[in-house]
Amino acid sequence: MQPPPGGGRNTHRADEPVSELVQRASQQLTELVRGELRLARAEMKEKGKRYGKGGGLFGGTGVVGFLTLQALVATAIAALAVVLPVWAAALIVAAVLGVIAAVMAISGKKQVDQAAPPMPEQTVESVKADVAEIKESAQR
Repeated sequence: MQPPPGGGRNTHRADEPVSELVQRASQQLTELVRGELRLARAEMKEKGKRYGKGGGLFGGTGVVGFLTLQALVATAIAALAVVLPVWAAALIVAAVLGVIAAVMAISGKKQVDQAAPPMPEQTVESVKADVAEIKESAQR
């Protein structure tokens, strides 16, 4: 049986030992990882810009929506003012808006009360049970 080429040494080429191959592979891997990190950083930067623009547009939408609601309130007052004095029309619209706000506040309070306390109670109980079981197993 003949020895492998290169005189029996583990080489890729006759003039390039394995240590150099490993070093080159390590450098290439490092360059690859750095390149991927640069790509990821650039991609996240672009996504961040898009999120910022989207957030700004949503903010603008909120402002325009609020102005639209104000215009609708003024329209409702003007429509009622055709058959009532302006002060009475404004009072009726304000009262309706107040009732809507009160109902929303009560609903919001109920939702907050149902969420309290802000702690994952089931998870805490589960962890306590796990700890108790582990302690019991350790004492055996």
